[in-house]
Amino acid sequence: MKKKILVLAVLLLMIFSFASSALAEEKVPTLKWVMVGNGMPSNYDAWQENINEYLEDKIGVHLDVEVVSWGDWQNRRNIIANSGEYFDILFTDAGRYTNEIKIGAFKDITELVKEEASDLYEYIPEKYWEAVKYNNKIYSVPTYKDSSMTQYLVWDKNIAEKYNVDYKELTKLEELTPALKRIKEGENTTPLPLAKEGLSAVTNQYDNLGTGLVFLGVKVDDETRTVVNVLEEENVVNKLKVVHEWYKEGIINSDAPIITETPNYRILQIAQGWSTAAETIWGPNMGTEAVAVRYTDPIVSNRTVRGSLNAIYSGSRYPKKALQLLQLVNMDSYVRDALYYGLEGDDFVYTEDGKIDRLNTDWAMAGYTQGTFFTVSQLKEQEVNQWEEVQKLNEEATPSVMLGFDMDTSGYENQLANSISVFNKYESVLLTGSQEPEALIEEINSELEAAGFNELLEEAQRQVDEYYNN
Repeated sequence: MKKKILVLAVLLLMIFSFASSALAEEKVPTLKWVMVGNGMPSNYDAWQENINEYLEDKIGVHLDVEVVSWGDWQNRRNIIANSGEYFDILFTDAGRYTNEIKIGAFKDITELVKEEASDLYEYIPEKYWEAVKYNNKIYSVPTYKDSSMTQYLVWDKNIAEKYNVDYKELTKLEELTPALKRIKEGENTTPLPLAKEGLSAVTNQYDNLGTGLVFLGVKVDDETRTVVNVLEEENVVNKLKVVHEWYKEGIINSDAPIITETPNYRILQIAQGWSTAAETIWGPNMGTEAVAVRYTDPIVSNRTVRGSLNAIYSGSRYPKKALQLLQLVNMDSYVRDALYYGLEGDDFVYTEDGKIDRLNTDWAMAGYTQGTFFTVSQLKEQEVNQWEEVQKLNEEATPSVMLGFDMDTSGYENQLANSISVFNKYESVLLTGSQEPEALIEEINSELEAAGFNELLEEAQRQVDEYYNN
């Protein structure tokens, strides 16, 4: 009898210990955040220990970040969104956002964000919350940064000047060809290396109506709101011809259609950003002096705002805590700097006046995926606050004629999925210039027609007309 009592006591003690451990773990939940970048930081464990101590004190959570490399991102993201794999926060963007909502991956936070992250809700301008709504509900926190889109031609200044490139005056693709040829011959290298996603600057003046389909859209300044096959637009075809010429001339690397990442150093790149990013981001990342010349004027659209979003899993055990974390990431400069720059004392140190002295540029997390730029601490060498320029660009941005509109693709899911598959099949060869564009476009259009693209286009136009005429 005594033996039975002893065994029972041991079992009760084990159960009590397990329950206590579970309760302790529940008191400090660990939130899993999946984002894209250069893979896991080499000093991640030390960084995690440091940030978790701060987060536990502030809002009672721990953080576990998975940083997926650029080349693995699309595949990993598909698995996460479609398989039901657990996460609390997932970085997403315009290309997949609405589709991920439709499959039920994300939680409706329309009211919860106002309750659990009220400071953040007030901080981000109302038009950005409007831009991330789907069926009038909020499913993500927009990253308040260069939320308008301004593109720049970013040069290695030393190389450009070595070959007498009048870079301040060259603002059209076709104007760049002679200079790029000189550089190619003189340096015996590809001045404009691309990866398989190609040159998105060719098509990004079109609003894709929330479909994620690059081939369908309305030109952002078209007051008639005519939905078009983007591949049949003369300005797009002409740009594709220029890119093809560059590929043939060796200005673009021959392996562009198959590689997943571009090198950090590029003599020329076309990138979204702001002019002072040449000094603060592009130049340092390339290890040289860079200069940026505006290629497009700033615009704001659903797509530009949705370029960086963080959504909460519909099955998250801690949605309130996840929103509290996102608020802290955006509003607390210490947390913001930790995600943006890395581990204090290892990747950077604070100067006496509160600026950042970077000890290296090895930090693998991508800063634009996480939170606002406007609470990131300045680098010590910066005399001008680059974030002020970004805010000014946001204020100057011309709204897309389709701002706030999302196509309802109910009943057209197959046509959309099939058309996106066609885009995925041809994206690399089309946007890297590796094939002659006019013949290729005929081939693509033939497959789009078989995929039901024309039905999709007609329905998009019907909805646009109905939305704006009622």
